[in-house]
Amino acid sequence: MLGRICLKLRNLIVGILCAVAFVGGTARAQDPFPSRQVRVVVPFPPGSTLDALVRIVTDQLAQKWKQPVIVENLSGGGGNIGTTRFARSTPDGYTLLFAPPGPFTINPLLYGDVSYDPSTFAAISLLATVPNVLVTTTKIGAETPSRLIVIAKANPNRLTYATQGVGSTAFLTAKLFEARNGIEMVHVPYRGAGPALNDLVAGHVDMMFDTIVTSLPLHRSKKARILAVATDKRLRVLPDIPTISESVAPGFRSVSRFAAAAPHGTPAAIVEKISRDISDLIRHPSVDARLRELQLDPVGSTPSEATNFFKEETTLWTKVIRNADVKPQ
Repeated sequence: MLGRICLKLRNLIVGILCAVAFVGGTARAQDPFPSRQVRVVVPFPPGSTLDALVRIVTDQLAQKWKQPVIVENLSGGGGNIGTTRFARSTPDGYTLLFAPPGPFTINPLLYGDVSYDPSTFAAISLLATVPNVLVTTTKIGAETPSRLIVIAKANPNRLTYATQGVGSTAFLTAKLFEARNGIEMVHVPYRGAGPALNDLVAGHVDMMFDTIVTSLPLHRSKKARILAVATDKRLRVLPDIPTISESVAPGFRSVSRFAAAAPHGTPAAIVEKISRDISDLIRHPSVDARLRELQLDPVGSTPSEATNFFKEETTLWTKVIRNADVKPQ
C-alpha cells in the first residue's frame, strides 16, 4: 500500500515538474525580441564613416528595444575577419553585421580565401549612402584633378594611394581612377579609414578616395585637400570643388552604401522586425537630421529591397573589376 502511494506521489511530482518546464519553455519561446543584449559587428576599426553611422543607429535601437546594443569593431582582411566571425554566429537576431559593400559583394570577387557566402546572409535594411571624394595630402603640389594626373603620368608608380584594403570601395574606386586616366600608382592598404587619413595628413601617403564625412573636416581645417568629388553633380557643401566626371573622367561616379544583415538562418519574423525598427528610426526627423549633418543620405528599406541592393552592387563592382583589370588576390 505504502509503495503504491509513493509511486503515485513520484509520478505526480514528475508531472508537475514537466508542466513547469513546458510552461517555462513556452514563455521563453514567446519572449518578444530582443529580450537581451544585441551585438553589432562592424568589420572595420573605429573612426570611419560607417562607425559614426553605426553609433547613431545603435544608440536609437537600444532606446527603442530597451536592451543594450553593443558595437564590436573586428577589423582586418578588408573586412573579412569580422564578417567571418559574424557569419559563424548563432542565427537568432542577436548578432548583426553593419558594413559597406566590400563584405557583402566585393570581397568574394577579389579574395580567394573568403570563408563565408554573403549571398546566404539575411539582408535586413539599407542604412545610408554617402558621396566619395578624392582627397590628397597638402604636400603633393596638386590643386586640381588635372594637375594630379600630370604629376602621376610624369612619375609612374611614385604616387601612393591609401585604402581600407583590397575589396573596399576606396580600393576599387582608385583602381578605376587609374584605369580611366592611364596612370599607375602604388597601393598602401590600411586596416581602416582612420589610420589611412592620419598618414595622409602626415604626408606619408599622397591621396585616397574617402567619404565626405571624414574628409570634409580635414579639408576645412586645411590639413588635407579635397580635389574632386565622385558624384554626378557638385556638392552643395563644396560648390567650388569639381566632379571627377567634369574634370578628368567623364561619367566617373562612386558612392559608399551601408547596409545591415543577419546570419543565414535567422527567423524571417525577427529579420522583418529589425528591418522595420531600423527603417522607422532612420526616417525619424531627428535621426534624419543628424545623419544629414554628417553628409549621409538616410535610406532605410525592406529586406527584399536590401537583397536586391546586394545583387545590384555585385553586378556593378563585377563590371568595375573587369574594366579596371583588377586581379583576384
